[in-house]
Amino acid sequence: MVTRVMDAPGEQPLPSEDYLAENGLYCGDARALLTRVRPNSVSVSIWSPPYFVGKSYEKDLSFDDWQKLLETVIALHFPVIKPGGFLVINIADILAFPDPTMPRVQADNVSTKKCPISRGQVLAAKNEHPDLNRYQLAKLLGCSEQTVQRRMEHNNVRGGKYATQTRVKLVGGLIEAWTIAAGFYPYDRRAWVKDPCWENSQWHSLSYRSVDEFEYIYVFWKPGITCVDRSRLTQQEWSEWGSRGVWYFPSVRSHAVHEAEFPVELPKRVIRLLSAPNDLILDCFVGIGTTAVAAIKEGRRYMGFDLTPEYIAEARRRCFKVQLGLLDDARP
Repeated sequence: MVTRVMDAPGEQPLPSEDYLAENGLYCGDARALLTRVRPNSVSVSIWSPPYFVGKSYEKDLSFDDWQKLLETVIALHFPVIKPGGFLVINIADILAFPDPTMPRVQADNVSTKKCPISRGQVLAAKNEHPDLNRYQLAKLLGCSEQTVQRRMEHNNVRGGKYATQTRVKLVGGLIEAWTIAAGFYPYDRRAWVKDPCWENSQWHSLSYRSVDEFEYIYVFWKPGITCVDRSRLTQQEWSEWGSRGVWYFPSVRSHAVHEAEFPVELPKRVIRLLSAPNDLILDCFVGIGTTAVAAIKEGRRYMGFDLTPEYIAEARRRCFKVQLGLLDDARP
């Protein structure tokens, strides 16, 4: 079923026949489709939004567009999450984007220098011979003129000496502010440690900045009675991950179908931990249906949205195969 994109309704609720059917995957903008979800019906909404890192499906978004998208989607969740239910957002916590107002901050990277001439030696030579230009100083010191310029100007910087610097932005603070404004309360967060694709590389970074190998799973609560049922997990599952703040499981190895797919283990754990059998699970950026697949396998109802028709078609195919028992590992 492909839905049409609708404007947000007024204060009056929709007629019951206009709400989206459960156990369905819909092609359209989440901001429009969320207005057609039955109020107070979703037990857990778990999704991973565009990260604003240059993927093809987000290339047309500005930083302001990206912020407004997430802020609006979060606000539209409050009416549809049932009291005591949860909004769960999986996202990396660091953004890096060009900022022309930012000073060049990369330090003197001594471990990668091919020339032993130091900044102190260049400055001493310049003080002793103030009339010499950098070409003449280079000849005096026995190095290249580029070395003299780099040592004097500290322009061995990230992205090259003419590139705009990148500013780091922590995403968690943005997400928290938007969810609180919508009426949710921060409840929990888990860190998902992935298997880094660079783990066999000798050098990970040229600066002191870490190479990100984990993502956060932020959990927000809608006020109401929350059922806590430890019988949903075995004692071993509670011990290994149910009560643990750090989760370890591999990322998806191949991204041939979707370039930002997460493993079924992620929504499976969230669904088992925070919902009961037959509860409704929503993913408003469902991609190729991983959350819906996890919901089916765990005996929950599901609903998912995505803008891309090809992804929705693949998601429906995967869900159909799971329902037939033909897809054991939730991978195509």
